[in-house]
Amino acid sequence: ELVGFALLSIGFWWEGFGVRRALYEGFFHAISAFCNAGFSTFDESLINSNALVKYTVAVLIIMGGLGYFVIYETMERYKSGRRFSLHSKVVLVTSGFLVVAGMFLLYLFEQGSVSITDCFFQSVTTRTAGFNSVDLTEINYAGIFLLTILMFIGASPGSTGGGIKTTTFFVIVVSIFSVLKGRTSVVVFKRSIPLKMILKSFATALVYIAIIAIGAILLLQDERIEFESAIFEVVSAMGTVGLSLGVTPQLSESGKIVIILLMFIGRLGPASFALATLTKQKELKIKYPEGTLY
Repeated sequence: ELVGFALLSIGFWWEGFGVRRALYEGFFHAISAFCNAGFSTFDESLINSNALVKYTVAVLIIMGGLGYFVIYETMERYKSGRRFSLHSKVVLVTSGFLVVAGMFLLYLFEQGSVSITDCFFQSVTTRTAGFNSVDLTEINYAGIFLLTILMFIGASPGSTGGGIKTTTFFVIVVSIFSVLKGRTSVVVFKRSIPLKMILKSFATALVYIAIIAIGAILLLQDERIEFESAIFEVVSAMGTVGLSLGVTPQLSESGKIVIILLMFIGRLGPASFALATLTKQKELKIKYPEGTLY
């Protein structure tokens, strides 16, 4: 945050702000970016900011979205040469893939109308923070759908971001590939993924989707809100992202309550929410014979 504060202060000073204002903006946005809050003191967020500000904010968002465990392991690796754990490997690989894939796909969908810098920035911020460097209402449907998927996936466990988490997404993807290849176990980086973790990942994603569906249905009771805007708004709230296609001011009192509840559930986590609301049963000691379904 201190390094980000220094770079952002320089960036805002280059934009013509006085020294005191530049220091203030740098301090505020450094904390907001690393904590994945997404709050900006500018009405247009970072749409008119220069490349230094955008790249610095993006790096801070990535660092905050990796999770403290991964950051700690990365520091230990450089200090003592300690190997990365499976968790850190999965988080780093998945996060890197999502940033790069999101950037190039958004650039492709927008057919070059959005700069590669802004595509990179949106690929990063959409998953966790909620800053924006472009007017989202000008992005086409394919781009909006891509950003919705990134918000759904979100950040990593132990971070300041929301979503189903990168590890959950990774486990689901590799599990599907293992099934398609006819394998009876899921192995990544020479480690076997426990069945309990696989089931938890699928359950988390399905609970997340169910809550999103309920939230969208409730918002769509207001005929002024279009379908894609409702889905985007709900996923953004569940992912604690904060982006919107401009419908937030139009929400009724009941609509605002729905969004508040979704943000709370998203911050708590769908798995934690389910555990808190559902009665946990003891694991049966009796083992039943397996049955086959077609």
